[in-house]
Amino acid sequence: MNASFPLLTTLILWPMLAAALLLLLPNRLARSLALLAAMAQLVLAAWLLTDMGPNFRWVERFEWIPSLKIQYLLGVDGLSMLFLPLAAWLFVAVIASGWNQVQTLPRVYYALLLMLEGITMGIFSALDTILFFLFWEASLIPLFVLILLWGVGPRRRMAAIKYTLLMLAGGVALLLGFIMAALHQMEMGNPWLFDLPLLLENPLPGPVQTWVFLLLLAGFAIKVPVIPLHTWLPLLALEGPIGVLAIMTGIKLGVYGLMRFAIPIAPQAALEYQWLLSVLGGVGVLYGSLAALLQTNVRPMLAFASIGHVGLVLMGLASFTQQGWHGAILQVLHFILASGGIFLMAGFLHHRFNSTDVAYLGGLAKNMPLAAALFLFLGLAGLGAPLTAGFPAELLIYTATLRTSLGSVLVALTGQILAATYFITIYRRIFTGPLLHAASGQDLRQREILVALWFVVPILVLGIFPSLVLDLIAEPVRSWMAQGGFLLNK
Repeated sequence: MNASFPLLTTLILWPMLAAALLLLLPNRLARSLALLAAMAQLVLAAWLLTDMGPNFRWVERFEWIPSLKIQYLLGVDGLSMLFLPLAAWLFVAVIASGWNQVQTLPRVYYALLLMLEGITMGIFSALDTILFFLFWEASLIPLFVLILLWGVGPRRRMAAIKYTLLMLAGGVALLLGFIMAALHQMEMGNPWLFDLPLLLENPLPGPVQTWVFLLLLAGFAIKVPVIPLHTWLPLLALEGPIGVLAIMTGIKLGVYGLMRFAIPIAPQAALEYQWLLSVLGGVGVLYGSLAALLQTNVRPMLAFASIGHVGLVLMGLASFTQQGWHGAILQVLHFILASGGIFLMAGFLHHRFNSTDVAYLGGLAKNMPLAAALFLFLGLAGLGAPLTAGFPAELLIYTATLRTSLGSVLVALTGQILAATYFITIYRRIFTGPLLHAASGQDLRQREILVALWFVVPILVLGIFPSLVLDLIAEPVRSWMAQGGFLLNK
């Protein structure tokens, strides 16, 4: 199905055009234009939901580099369509949250955020593997500059360089995997070597699947991140700008890559290495929760918590059941809201006290009751509390995993107990602990309350009505599993 209107291209180019215009305006207008551009992007992304189905929609295709068999090929289906409006939702909040926080070169800061948003839309909609790879690598440019110039720690340069080098190393593995898959297409005489729909229709032979899967898994695992490839995240949590951290921990691009490319392109190899995905998920749940329990600073605690959360998603994917995948997708979408929201709440604290260290904060609930209540809600949402979107997501993952591995469920439940422990402990020390000199902080301002509610409302809506997501992804997941030939999808 070819789109009558190039909506996906518009979603990629619109924020970049707005970013270019932003650089021509005075600083006092930068925030307003950036927010208006992000709101317009959200409306455009929501337009995608008017045409949903199991097959690829809003497809845009033309020859780009014919000599290399590379196309400009965009499209979305039920596995990817919801990521675009929710990512746009998060970018609106990040831009609004920095209204009074970003004082240095605001035009450049917001221009880079909009540039990153356009590239992110490209990552979610690219169906040519080389085009996807180019968007994937292009995201490093705005992220490097944002971390380097607007980081909040003295080692922000080291954090920016470490993150970029690790992602470049992962990019090499991705490129090799895509090229190996393309070589098989060449042997079959197919006209387009990097066409994802064509790759899904023409399965790779067993040995090639194994190499392609392991290479793509290695490339995406760095971004997820999985243990022990996570070392960039705790450093970045301390040194990077908090708005950027909300984007990087909220939007799970590494998990998306696994769901969109690694597992569908090499489904039988993925099934063969089901144990590896399950082990990586279980280790992530336990390690992330234990490491978070030892933190005395909110930002690294949230970073390690995100590692534990994504470990649960890997376990859901490793079940290779419809329930497991429904739960994993819902959980990843939920993280955009819960993880992004609580990081921005931590940013509000940092803006007031220039610190998120427990040793400096204490007794904040006395003078900041709204902040205490909203931080508690978003934290409980991250733990999968009832009435939040995380609850049905985790329930689906546990149910699916129980059918394949009782040990994995016990590991996940242990991790959840540890997660509740670290969150309640650090929350008590910050908001209800002994009064410290930071306790005189001002409660959330009106704009900050609106930013927090921007996350709270959809979390509650999806928690009470999870079918809004599950009904949309049911047919695409069922269709993909039938095409992949999985035996565990009953």
